[in-house]
Amino acid sequence: MLEIIHPDIIRGRIRHALFDFDGTLSLIREGWQGVMIPLMVEWLLDTPDHEDEAAITAVVAEFVTRLTGKQTIYQMIQLADEVAKRGGAPRDPLEYKRIYLDRLWARIQHRVADLKAGRIPPDELMVPGGRAMLDALATRGVRCYLASGTDEPYVLDEAAALQITPYFAGIYGARDDYKSFSKKLLIERIIAENHLAGPEFVAFGDGFVEIEDSKHVGGIAVGVASDEVNRTGIDAWKRNRLIAAGADLIVPDFREHAALAAYLFAE
Repeated sequence: MLEIIHPDIIRGRIRHALFDFDGTLSLIREGWQGVMIPLMVEWLLDTPDHEDEAAITAVVAEFVTRLTGKQTIYQMIQLADEVAKRGGAPRDPLEYKRIYLDRLWARIQHRVADLKAGRIPPDELMVPGGRAMLDALATRGVRCYLASGTDEPYVLDEAAALQITPYFAGIYGARDDYKSFSKKLLIERIIAENHLAGPEFVAFGDGFVEIEDSKHVGGIAVGVASDEVNRTGIDAWKRNRLIAAGADLIVPDFREHAALAAYLFAE
């Protein structure tokens, strides 16, 4: 359950931690790819010089997965480029994003409503053990932050619905002015403002962005290769991608939170 990729990391010094949201802690948006990819394929099939549906689906699946972890707008910018390549007149990427978010909201709004009404216990829509991992860090005095490529109002609302807001010193998400925020900028700010040495910082995430950005500043990176559909076991595609991004450890979820915390704090 705890796969050590780089056993030579310096442990026991963590003071600050950053968590990705979707797929790392939250399962509210599970299935988002099944909304985004068909919608983009639909738009590209409407261009003058498009390939067949199978070829377009392969193109879309590649760039959607490659850009996962970055702000959603980057996938929409790529979509606009793909529309133009095929002789179409692309819309503003923000318009594409808003249409996609409306379509996704139709799929997940009942989950949020059920959480807020108490019909679903919050932990049922979290990666297993996530709350216990946050507790383990809190008891050790670690200051935690939440950062997501999902738009910030949604992240704030969904974190509150999961009842995890109090764990975080800051919660950050995507903005229409997308250049004003990135996980890289946030991590660099946390490091600078708190005068951290690399091993005093750790990032937890299921996407390559937070893993690469943590390693860039000399931090520790825990890859969460969560199977969001079955809620158990390893997602092999995520695992391989996280290792390629530089993850020091791989976990499927946080069920073994005690062992993970003990390892990270060299107990």
